[in-house]
Amino acid sequence: MSNPEQLKLHRELAEACPAFTQNLLFLAWRLLSSEGPERALEDRLAEIQRLLEMAVLGSYRSAPAVVELGYFLDTYRNAPHEAARLYEEASARALETVRDSWRGLIRYWNDERTKETLEKALKLGALAEKLFPDYTPLMLEVLTTREYATLDGLISS
Repeated sequence: MSNPEQLKLHRELAEACPAFTQNLLFLAWRLLSSEGPERALEDRLAEIQRLLEMAVLGSYRSAPAVVELGYFLDTYRNAPHEAARLYEEASARALETVRDSWRGLIRYWNDERTKETLEKALKLGALAEKLFPDYTPLMLEVLTTREYATLDGLISS
């Protein structure tokens, strides 16, 4: 249970800075579990939904915010089809983030070019080839890893 003063401060922060997504998400789920029977459930659910929708907008539809809205709609609004659409959107956004972070990580390991970093890059590169075979920038980094690993005697050509 939250302290009522804490909830008040989180509400004020949500109004003053609606782009602070983490606060909106925190407040939404805290409201669900903290306010007692003195406030009608539908009133709480409406506020929670508004906060989650603000989090989605304020985060430029980030995967975590979209997923949270999906959970809410599925669980509390009996809207599984809308939730599924949001889960699909969040999955695509999350995969883009993973793909881009793997590219950066493999590039970093290639730049370090030690036995340990190239071994890590080879391992991650093998997984990247399975998940993102059509993403050319990532595949170019994987190719660079193989070239370095071959030149450094870690793999045979």
